[in-house]
Amino acid sequence: MTSPTSSIYRSYNLIVYTFYSMKLREYISTVIEPHNENKYSRLYDSLMLVAIAIGIYPLMFRHQTVLFWYFDLISGICFIVDYILRWVTADYRSKYKSWAAFVVYPFTPMAIIDLLSILPIFNLLGPTFKVVRVSRLLKILRIFKFIRYFEPLEIILTVIRKQRKILCTVLSLAIFYIFITALIMFNAEEDINPQTGEYLFKNFFDAFYWAACTLTTVGYGDLYPITTVGRVISIISSMVGIAIIALPSGIVTAGYMDELKSRRKEKLKAYRESIEGKEKQ
Repeated sequence: MTSPTSSIYRSYNLIVYTFYSMKLREYISTVIEPHNENKYSRLYDSLMLVAIAIGIYPLMFRHQTVLFWYFDLISGICFIVDYILRWVTADYRSKYKSWAAFVVYPFTPMAIIDLLSILPIFNLLGPTFKVVRVSRLLKILRIFKFIRYFEPLEIILTVIRKQRKILCTVLSLAIFYIFITALIMFNAEEDINPQTGEYLFKNFFDAFYWAACTLTTVGYGDLYPITTVGRVISIISSMVGIAIIALPSGIVTAGYMDELKSRRKEKLKAYRESIEGKEKQ
């Protein structure tokens, strides 16, 4: 039979362990959170960027070497540790503050990308993992991990998400204009091309492809009008294309500047609050 003193001592140890484990998890969450002012957090971000870089570097070569094998192994270990740390601290970043956060986390988009980018390491450790023979394709997913640690890219994606309604409107306008231009050109260019002895546009898809290249001012040169009417339409389409393509550029640029100002204000506010908290203590 245990004495009341030993029970109290065990309860005290459990409380202390829980307290320190909670504090440790909170600190880990702060460190692994990207774009944090904590120096250890910045060091962690740099380490993960290096791991991502050496993880995708072998994809630039057809033949694999021993050095690339170690690159894959080191990056894979870093990704596994990162995945585990993010999973055990999921409740600090999730809207769910209970056990549900740990259940929901593996099904979030970035967690799925993290998991898929880890799978190729099993192909290194054992050739029996036949399912992971698509490891080179899965490694390409590691590029998307840059989104988490490369702040400018993350800001651009945030701007696109916030301005998605306006950008979708511009995209709809561009697609509609491409369709109309393709329809006009398909019916205007009815002459036989003397070089090939065939119609310039064999089908409507060829005309749609030409209209898309013209609107974006790419102009590969594989398809070009041979009649005067077609050339006039091409000139007009190119000029309108410059205006339409410039619209999303202006929207994203303005949104990018607003997002930068907003984040600077939030960082300044957080810094002032931390200073005030230290002064009160």
